[in-house]
Amino acid sequence: MTLFYIVLATTVVSIVSLIGILTLALSKELLNKILLFLVALAAGGLMGGAFFHLIPESLHEFEHAGYGHEGAGLLFLFVVIGFCLFFAIEQFLHWHHHHHVDHDCKACKKKKTKPLAYLILIGDGVHNFIDGLVIAASFMVSPLTGVITTLAVALHEIPQEIGDFGVLVHSGFSRMKAVLFNFLSALTAVVGGVLGYLFLERVEGLILYLLPLAAGGFLYLAASDLIPEIKHGDKTTRMIANFACFLVGLGIMYTLTQLELGHEH
Repeated sequence: MTLFYIVLATTVVSIVSLIGILTLALSKELLNKILLFLVALAAGGLMGGAFFHLIPESLHEFEHAGYGHEGAGLLFLFVVIGFCLFFAIEQFLHWHHHHHVDHDCKACKKKKTKPLAYLILIGDGVHNFIDGLVIAASFMVSPLTGVITTLAVALHEIPQEIGDFGVLVHSGFSRMKAVLFNFLSALTAVVGGVLGYLFLERVEGLILYLLPLAAGGFLYLAASDLIPEIKHGDKTTRMIANFACFLVGLGIMYTLTQLELGHEH
């Protein structure tokens, strides 16, 4: 039954990624008007997720693993490695994209998809995989702990998935393609849940390094790709609105983290 609960919980969390379907009721004109607001929300959500959730959780894991003062240094080394890893992946995707354009790829010329879209999916995939591991570990403690953890993860996912959907569409995906790929990326939570159940003792050490790597990736995406998209504008009101959405993204992640900490205590 424990495995059934884990698969059910991670599937429910994955379904949250389908929230982008709600935008199908919007006209193209209205969607285009709110896309940069969603990008700003995603930037704040990713940065808040890294600073308020992933890095503190990583520090806790390093302390739990028995690292002393050197634990913080090792933690931030992996954050930097994650940052550099996503930088390298984006450089490769840029090269691959231009390579195809140089060879007269008609599809590429017709509608260019920014490498940012694939980076978002990779970052989300890693994050969702970690969520699956965490959910599996919590259900193996008790069903109630598992349900509470699943709810906490789902609450974190809703604002992030809304923002990520906006980024995918802004980067060249159609709405249906953005929903589909977002959902496929979210399904890594189910994979993480099953592997967590089968090999929990072995993968516990994996979480130790995946958390700061994901944090570094989120910081790269927010700072290098998303913030540059929203900081330029021809209207002061638009720039203020974008910044406000960014702050909302930060605020949501901070609030959810504080609620989670309050429950643990």
